[in-house]
Amino acid sequence: MTDVFREIWSYRRLIIIILTPLLFLPLPLVIETKVAECAFTLGLMAVYWLTEALPVAVTALLPAMLFPLFGIMKSSQVNPPASKPFPPTMRKHQRVPEFTRVSSPQVAAVYFKDFHLLLTGVICLATAIEKWNLHRRIALRLVNAVGVHPGWLMLGFMIGCAFLSMWLSNTSAVAMVMPIVEAVIQQILTAEGEAIEQRKRAMTGASNPGLQLEDIDAEFEKPKEKISIVEVPHVEAHNPADCPVPHSEAPLINGRYRTHQDHMMCKGLSLCIAYASSIGGMTTLPGTSPNLIFAEYIHKFYPKCTIINFGNWFVMCLPISIIVLLLSWLWLHWLFLGSDFRSLLRSRGQSERDKAVARVLQEEYNSLGPMSRQEIITIIIFILMAVLWFFRDPGFMPGWAALFPDYSGYATDATVALLLGLLFFIIPANRPTAEKYEAMISWKDFQSVMPWEIGLLVGGGFALAEGTKESGLSSWVANLLTPIGNLPPLATITIACIIVTSITEVASNAATMTIFLPILAPLAETIHINPLYMLIPTTLCVSFSFLLPVSNPPNAIVFSYGHLSTLDMVKAGLGVNIIGVLGVLLAITTWAIPIFDLKTYPDWAPVVT
Repeated sequence: MTDVFREIWSYRRLIIIILTPLLFLPLPLVIETKVAECAFTLGLMAVYWLTEALPVAVTALLPAMLFPLFGIMKSSQVNPPASKPFPPTMRKHQRVPEFTRVSSPQVAAVYFKDFHLLLTGVICLATAIEKWNLHRRIALRLVNAVGVHPGWLMLGFMIGCAFLSMWLSNTSAVAMVMPIVEAVIQQILTAEGEAIEQRKRAMTGASNPGLQLEDIDAEFEKPKEKISIVEVPHVEAHNPADCPVPHSEAPLINGRYRTHQDHMMCKGLSLCIAYASSIGGMTTLPGTSPNLIFAEYIHKFYPKCTIINFGNWFVMCLPISIIVLLLSWLWLHWLFLGSDFRSLLRSRGQSERDKAVARVLQEEYNSLGPMSRQEIITIIIFILMAVLWFFRDPGFMPGWAALFPDYSGYATDATVALLLGLLFFIIPANRPTAEKYEAMISWKDFQSVMPWEIGLLVGGGFALAEGTKESGLSSWVANLLTPIGNLPPLATITIACIIVTSITEVASNAATMTIFLPILAPLAETIHINPLYMLIPTTLCVSFSFLLPVSNPPNAIVFSYGHLSTLDMVKAGLGVNIIGVLGVLLAITTWAIPIFDLKTYPDWAPVVT
């Protein structure tokens, strides 16, 4: 019987692919309305996205196939005029009114938006940063600045990874930083073993009868002096029984760690990288795909809303990221390193382990050499891109876009990203010669970094959102959820944040965002609250996928290093999830209100009666 179940389990993807459309088939066959046909597509995509029975990018192509067959959207059409949604009760075989058929938008055009141009420019920058090792210089510089105590190391790595995630994809940031973390971990474990052996020799006098130890880092001979026992650094454990006896022969934990504290430290340093990447990514609009999907949705369905830009988003989210990052650091420190926070204030670098860690970090940084010409060019363009993004239309003052009053709204963040991103293909990396001209990045370099599947996934999300609007499904669901509107607005938003935070643990962040955007926006209109008041906190909470290794790629990367168990991630992630949701709710009820005028129903949103 076990073999039978194992055989069936091996075909689980194929079973899901076949059974799912059969289960949803009564919707278009029995109900026969445009709402039901769109719901069939939405249900099919949601199941495929949640289970990943098909690659997420392949699932995103389903609207391009199903919407034209259902008559919801045309496959292609030149310059479609503004469309009107189908009546929700329109039958499948009912003749479509002429005005509706002519105005039906094209599904193909929805798959490529301003988002894709912004993504292209950002990936050009990310490619240059990776190619010329600027990320390693930034990360190592930050870590060297904070010190070598495990608690400070954790904070330093979190700050460095969060900063990188503001401009690179979360996955790229973790892939860059985690090898450095692993090298530090191995050095710590090695130095700990050396310190224990030195302490044993000092106590027994077997290899040093005078009970004298030589400083392993000394570059010259020092006068001999008697010293006491070399102190092994101690980290408070949750269970005192777990504290090791240095001079006892204890078996290695899991074959890798000398003490329980070492194992806990490795867990904390690994998890902090994954969590910091998601926390930092939500700080900027191009930092993570849910932010970009949200911005593109607002620009498409609320074209008169001009307050969603890089500057306003950064001003609102930077305090959130700082608060969530610091509280998450304290939580992880307490969970894995103990509650002795006073040790952080003591003098650092006194133990052999701290010296060894400091040495390896400094050696890593010195191996980079002086900053190269390519790194200087990259950092100049990087700073210039951030400044132009911030001051395009900061909201509290006229931006540089005001210099073109006749073309208001023409230039976007994608314009800046493309302009500066293309410079990497033009500026020579080295002095050109008659035989060779090498630009900062090549097309091959760009292709290796560009996440093409994200482009398709986001395009499919836009098509799904357009289809739910055209068919009337989004309005139908919003009306169904209208009773929630009887609750206070903050309670409604809290429920929405908890729902998306839960769903994103088992589905990709981008897929979760594309499913809920066309549902929550009409809901906000129906209960007559500012759509941004509903969408901004849920967009941020989509990034809080911390519980499982499969929740997002950064979690999977750190899990693959073997220091963690799933239970470790669940315990730590639950606390970080709570911290994140509370931090977002704090922002949305305080400093975000004047930035986006959240307490007022805007004139750019439709009035639902």
